Amino acid sequence: MDTVRMAREDDGNKDSYTENLIGTLLAIFGNLLVSISVSIQKQSHVALAGNKDPRRYYRTKTWWFGLMLMVLGEGALFVSYAYAPLSLIAPLNAVSVISSSILGFLFLREKWKAQEFLKRYILTFLGCAMTAGGTYLFVTFGPNSHETLNAENIVQHLISWPFLLYSLLGIITFCLILYFYKQRNANYLVLILLLVSLLGAVTVITVKAVSGMIVLSVIGPLQLSYPIFYVMFVCMVASVVFQASFLAQASHLYDSSLITCVNYIFSTTFAIVSGCIFYQEFNHEDVLHICMFLLGCAICYLGVFLITKNKRKAKAFEPYVTMDMAKGIPTIHDKGWAVQPDNGSFSYGALENNDSVTPVTLPVGQDPSISPDPVNHYQNTELKRD
Repeated sequence: MDTVRMAREDDGNKDSYTENLIGTLLAIFGNLLVSISVSIQKQSHVALAGNKDPRRYYRTKTWWFGLMLMVLGEGALFVSYAYAPLSLIAPLNAVSVISSSILGFLFLREKWKAQEFLKRYILTFLGCAMTAGGTYLFVTFGPNSHETLNAENIVQHLISWPFLLYSLLGIITFCLILYFYKQRNANYLVLILLLVSLLGAVTVITVKAVSGMIVLSVIGPLQLSYPIFYVMFVCMVASVVFQASFLAQASHLYDSSLITCVNYIFSTTFAIVSGCIFYQEFNHEDVLHICMFLLGCAICYLGVFLITKNKRKAKAFEPYVTMDMAKGIPTIHDKGWAVQPDNGSFSYGALENNDSVTPVTLPVGQDPSISPDPVNHYQNTELKRD
């Protein structure tokens, strides 16, 4: 009997390892396709703007090609949740950060000297290396157990007391943050992305449930007739919509690279906690594997921070030309000559109101362009030399 039980456990471990491998490869492939599609669509917008093409972006072939790649990538990510644990799929979004960084560097096509190149991109390369190393660690030491997601199992997880307590704390936290954000105008990036991450925890739980039941319906007994499937589907769509809304609000207030870094850390952390509580993915793992998994996630966090930190920030547009940009003006400043009279006005360049002053009558026969004022110490030749 012991031999038969051990043989069944070995077969179950092999099946779990195979399913984890399939889910991991699908997640990596999906993240790569999504990052490539975003770069292609962005290149399409840039090309239209640079060539002053009057066509709409949705009338170009490159934009539609990028959209097709995005649909394929999101589909691969959706199916990957049905095979691999949630705690293993969520941190793999770092693959998208690495590929986006490399593709962005290739699309720049800038020429750098060796010293300038290393100074400019050393942090990016270091961040990519650390993220790749961290990805290897958490994939190697991640949870290996994976259960079949049928309707009965999902209902049991949904009514378990650890998840009910976790849901209560999440709802209270979400309501408090939403109150400060809406009523107190606390437009801090951390608060906005905490709202996104709390909604993202609901999203990943429901996505895994819906994906698992759909895949099981294809290869096994039908699961789409159970009400829990439609409950999970509605929660998934609602959480995705509100999550995108809060992300759009954050993008209007803060830099995209900062949003990418903080959102990856928060979303991955909440997704791992959700997988640990709802699906109980770490129940059969030892302490060493859990510590190495957390170490890999921490290294990924640091790597993503270095990648996003090194992105060049756009310079604010100045709708005026400063005086130092004109040729000859710095020389005039050095000589101490007045460029703008100090008339006590708050408006730069305003003239004094001299309506009450009687105009001076010039002598007959004198050229108005010649001024006898002895204050004019500089000649045209000096200005030409400047």
